[in-house]
Amino acid sequence: MAGSDTNRVRMTVAREIQRGETPANPRMRAHRFTGEALQFTPVFTNSEEIRDDRMESDPVKVNETNQGTINGELSYPVDGSPLSLFIESVFANAWSNTPQRDNDGTADSVITGVTAATGVITVLAGAAFVAGHLIRMTGFAQAGNNGLFKITTGSATVPAVGAAMLTDEAAPAAAARVKVVGFEGAAGDVAAVADGLTATALDFTTLGLAVGQWIKIGGTGAAYRFGAEVLNGWARVVGIAAGKLTLDNLPTGWAADAGAGKTLRVFFGDRIKNGVTQLAQTIERGWMGQAVPTYIIQRGMEVGQVEFNFESEQIARYVLTLNGLTGQLSTESLDATPEPVTQNRVMAAAVNVGRIAENGVPVGGPNFLRTLGITLNNNQRMLNAIRSDEKVGAVDIGMGSATVTVSMETFFGSKALLEKLFNSVPTNINARIAKDNQALVYGVPRITFTEGSVSAGGKNQDTMLPLTATASKDTLTEAHILLDRVEYYQA
Repeated sequence: MAGSDTNRVRMTVAREIQRGETPANPRMRAHRFTGEALQFTPVFTNSEEIRDDRMESDPVKVNETNQGTINGELSYPVDGSPLSLFIESVFANAWSNTPQRDNDGTADSVITGVTAATGVITVLAGAAFVAGHLIRMTGFAQAGNNGLFKITTGSATVPAVGAAMLTDEAAPAAAARVKVVGFEGAAGDVAAVADGLTATALDFTTLGLAVGQWIKIGGTGAAYRFGAEVLNGWARVVGIAAGKLTLDNLPTGWAADAGAGKTLRVFFGDRIKNGVTQLAQTIERGWMGQAVPTYIIQRGMEVGQVEFNFESEQIARYVLTLNGLTGQLSTESLDATPEPVTQNRVMAAAVNVGRIAENGVPVGGPNFLRTLGITLNNNQRMLNAIRSDEKVGAVDIGMGSATVTVSMETFFGSKALLEKLFNSVPTNINARIAKDNQALVYGVPRITFTEGSVSAGGKNQDTMLPLTATASKDTLTEAHILLDRVEYYQA
């Protein structure tokens, strides 16, 4: 029965503008998943009629429900992709993206020209590129227009990178994209001080940085990084002033460095934190192996919970739990030619995890970490009522508190973490996972350990310390959970 083969199931997703309504001519995007248990199912009840023949009347359909889970392996969540949309939905917030322009499949549409003589990139209006921004240009037909460039003249429509830096391209290609990936200082301007970076010519307040955001210091090549290699690492922004970027979670061995002669590069990306905006999707599953494919369409699908799981010697994984409003069965797809799945490679725990830190210090010996789980639960509830729009299903979805929990299992090498549990000492957790010059950085900036115990289960075993922590509001970032996605950085 090839028609029922799960290997032929296609899942596509589109963001809804009006919750519960699929946009006209939707642009559906295919989603990568390892399994799903989505349910669009009718709800029946039995009649209470009393019959003298001891028989039952027909069951009565009283509702339809939309809910279930999607399992997946973690890869970089490309902007606009289903994984990116699902993250927005569960965070109840939109990504705060660095300035970008993308022809997005149509040549000469958003990026409309490149002029060599002036270094101007002509684009449609949007978030402004500012002097000092480091942009990454990709997908241009002219090879010389692909690479990293520093904005020398800021603008929302005609930013420039300097004369003779680019190649004339009158109608940039369909794949052309310009994205801010960081900033670059003038020679000798950016210096390292005890608690961050300073600059004279560069104004840090103009770059779009935010408190709580992660940056990667140092680029490829001696000219673009500090001479002391220990300084070229990741750190978190905790203060932004015109001439100073205050940082914590600094690289081990951080020290002052004047940066003499260095045009220092610093990379950063998009960011998101938990918010209050309900964002829903239309999800379509198609059984493509059937002679006439069956499509199950579910609308108003919000992600009520996400679990991110990192385990030693395993692929990094996630589980999404969704709730929705209405649905339908169809033999016609909402989009017969959806966008294909993203191609960013799957990430693994341990191999691709660059750092997991507790209270700003990497978790290591003797309390080596074996597993880490981060869960965001929006405590949703379905609102069922008598509908007057000829539809069946819930009329709305209630959003509760944003409950964030962290679970971790460490080897019990010392009492350090166990003491924090007994003393109810607030702390924090952050984790960075990276692959192919792209990175995700998870931050839970204020947690309290609430569960944990140790025991010797038997001989020839390791004693483990399983811990559970609950997040509370962090006054610095005003968040329970934050996530940075860095589209490109140099090691």
